[in-house]
Amino acid sequence: MPSRRRLLLGAAIAAPVAALLARPAEQGGPHPAYFERLGRALREAGIAQARMVVDLPRLRANLAAIGRHTARTGMPLRAVLKSLPSLPLMDELARAWNSPRVMAFNAAQLQQLLAARPAAQALLGKPLPVAAAAQVLDALPPELGRGIEWLVDTPERLAQYRQLAEHRGQPLRINFEIDVGLHRGGFEDVDALGRALASLRGGQPLQWRGFMGYDAHVAALPDLPGMRATAWDESQRRWRAAWAAAEAALGPQQREALTLNTAGSPTFRLHDGKGLANEVSVGSAVLLPLDFEKPLLADLQPAAFIATPVLKSWPRFRLPEGATWLSRAAQAWDRNQARGFAIHGGHWLADPVSPPGIQPSGLYGPSSNQQVMVASERVELKPDDPVFFRPRQSEAVLLQFGELLLFDGEHISGSWPVLPASA
Repeated sequence: MPSRRRLLLGAAIAAPVAALLARPAEQGGPHPAYFERLGRALREAGIAQARMVVDLPRLRANLAAIGRHTARTGMPLRAVLKSLPSLPLMDELARAWNSPRVMAFNAAQLQQLLAARPAAQALLGKPLPVAAAAQVLDALPPELGRGIEWLVDTPERLAQYRQLAEHRGQPLRINFEIDVGLHRGGFEDVDALGRALASLRGGQPLQWRGFMGYDAHVAALPDLPGMRATAWDESQRRWRAAWAAAEAALGPQQREALTLNTAGSPTFRLHDGKGLANEVSVGSAVLLPLDFEKPLLADLQPAAFIATPVLKSWPRFRLPEGATWLSRAAQAWDRNQARGFAIHGGHWLADPVSPPGIQPSGLYGPSSNQQVMVASERVELKPDDPVFFRPRQSEAVLLQFGELLLFDGEHISGSWPVLPASA
């Protein structure tokens, strides 16, 4: 019996000790120096609502680092418009990379791009319904429409684009999407691809301009022995098979005369210029949102942040009446829920980064109007103080805040308009 009592006593002591050890550690503190500077710049500029800020020195450093890929491999860079939906921002890429190549993903942005930047060389990054293609062609001068490379993923869509070209009496450039292992569409059957290519002999009314093979899955796969290497080898095998189908259907081809597009921000550095693809696409890596924190991009810096003011600050976080006891219980367990703040806006596809330790209240729930944030007593924020978020992606989030504010490292030095919101 004494031994049993000792076991029960040990268990009675161990349980609260284990619970105490599992208790979340208290976090928090003031803004780091970088965000202190950014906050001062925003106050100096009179910014008093949620805005997206682009750090120009970081942006340009990222552009230079990415641009060195072309010098190493000879592969030109194609800027991705959907990820960076601002024409002045795209102009920065074109200058830094000495490349007019752009990848567009919807009809509205394609039309706006070419109307404003007629020298841009546009390739579609996904196949558009033929009705959307017709609307773009109706809106643009014929000489601009002739330069677009339309992406085609199936024999059926190819037939639709042929009918469109015949109806308009206007030749169209066609780029075939090939499935290099992602399995998100595109030609996978080599025989079907060969027949589609053979149907373009003569170049009228459709002209074959190349292939697009997106390989994001290679970087997204778990880092298990052999998994990524196998996916990479298979992607290159599929490229070779597509190229063989092209030469069988159309005769010998010159790679440099075609658009053989691949990659994206997560995988462009896997390409060394020795494969069949002759250009890579890059977009989000320029700003490095959170979802693009990848080993292959470790030399790049985050260059875009959401800044929003605190509207309300409470010495204690409290849930509404009827559930206030729950907030007290939460604070007893987690000291990082001691204080509460309401910010201007919220519920973005973004995570808070400064001040450290601040986080959305999971108990209060999300709000796009006044997101309730919680933090420990180490976080001292008063109304009008800024809170900073880092976007998880760029493409949709950049369109939510009006013009992009430009931070030169010390001051807000200007702004860039974004394109109208479109899906």
